[in-house]
Amino acid sequence: MKKVFTFIGLVSIAAFSNAQIVINEIYTGGGILGAAITNDFIELKNIGSSTASLNGATIQYASSTGAFTQYNSLPNITLGPGQTYLIQQGSDGLGGLINLLNPNLIVSVLLNFDGSPAVGVGVGLALTSGKVALANNTTQVTGPTASNVLDFVGYGLANQYEGAGSAPSPTILNSITRTNGDTNNNNVDFTITLPTPQSSGTLAVNDLQNSMAKNRFVQNTFVKNEEITFGTDVKDVKIYNLSGQIVKTASVKEGTNLNIAELQKGNYIVTGTVNNKPVSQKILKD
Repeated sequence: MKKVFTFIGLVSIAAFSNAQIVINEIYTGGGILGAAITNDFIELKNIGSSTASLNGATIQYASSTGAFTQYNSLPNITLGPGQTYLIQQGSDGLGGLINLLNPNLIVSVLLNFDGSPAVGVGVGLALTSGKVALANNTTQVTGPTASNVLDFVGYGLANQYEGAGSAPSPTILNSITRTNGDTNNNNVDFTITLPTPQSSGTLAVNDLQNSMAKNRFVQNTFVKNEEITFGTDVKDVKIYNLSGQIVKTASVKEGTNLNIAELQKGNYIVTGTVNNKPVSQKILKD
């Protein structure tokens, strides 16, 4: 699908043929117990080589097999090459370790295509399977090749997607993130990663890897001698694999070691409570 941006009466299509604002990352586990982040989010990014704008654009939502029923409008957006635009969505409200930092837009009003009044505060994105479209107007999207579609992502068991297959399913600890560029194949363009929400105009990246960089409660993110060393007292320690499953629990004292010999090699997320505040950190057992 060719992605260009039309601005009626303002600029020509050719002027922006190399400027692409696409859906760059989707996180759907916001606020679920054990989740990484308190809110769902969608991150847009200009992956083109020149500045691009969206005027009158919408983000539209559908279940894995249903029609697009809801949308929210976007303000006029102008992004330089490589810039991102972070959209905060709804929350399950029960959990989440980290708040989104300086989102560019907090969705407070959703509209229905059937003409009914605004509903909800933000949208709770379907956790494992669903569809999200970036459209250039408020016309209801019918599929990935609809004329008003700027970008389209079907994930999990979605019945519509770009290319030959859908993007993988997110989890409560992982988002789906664009790998590099846009080949118009969701199964190629997206992979499962730790969430890295970034808003334009900010240098901070409040993902799980960096959120505790200034105050690490695990002294070394690389496991040594099959043990994790803790730099402070930590209550309710939980270790998650990257599929979101809890593989070990404990409570530890400062300077003590937690043996994880039974765990396979790979990356894990350690969460816990330090001074009544939730913390999280990525570790590697090699």
